[in-house]
Amino acid sequence: MKLYWGLTALAFAGALAAGLSASAQDRAQTASNEAPGAAQVQRGKQLYAERCSHCHGFNMISAGNVTYDLRTFPHDQRDRFFESVTNGKDRLMPPWGDVLSQEQIGDIWAYIRTGGK
Repeated sequence: MKLYWGLTALAFAGALAAGLSASAQDRAQTASNEAPGAAQVQRGKQLYAERCSHCHGFNMISAGNVTYDLRTFPHDQRDRFFESVTNGKDRLMPPWGDVLSQEQIGDIWAYIRTGGK
């Protein structure tokens, strides 16, 4: 476990030394449990409005009970979110992996973590 954290810290330090851009830093934060950056949340909010709101509702408030209430999506289940968005879910949610890049899904994830605020 110590080796994992040591390697993780080393990789993170190397990435910072290489000069990550602001958006790359936002994505790195979103991949961890740190709060995402404001720019990434704003991009995610815009993408959510364009791609997700027609089913999940504006500001994640859905009028019905067919779609998942994204305001309650567990913040520690990033991989589950990426899997559901990329590959679809239970034939009710279409796959978006051919429409959205992983970066864009990360931006939406950053917005989801705000609970629509």
